[in-house]
Amino acid sequence: MKAGEIYQHFKGHIVYIMNIGIDSENLEEIAIYHHLDDTNKIWVRPVKMFFEKIDSKKEDNITGQKTRFVKIKKEELLKKNK
Repeated sequence: MKAGEIYQHFKGHIVYIMNIGIDSENLEEIAIYHHLDDTNKIWVRPVKMFFEKIDSKKEDNITGQKTRFVKIKKEELLKKNK
């Protein structure tokens, strides 16, 4: 994962990775990101959580993803917005 990449959350949100930080307590990598549809809030989450496995049949998993976030290409994002 690196700054500038785009991911889709299993609930459908598209997020932009602003940067990767380091947690001062445990030196764990932290993703710093915002939702493309709401840039007023900045979110942080351990990078390892981005790739956690989730239940694809979970009620709020509207994408059917098997991991919390899935990387998407900018070209795919442009296609979705047409």
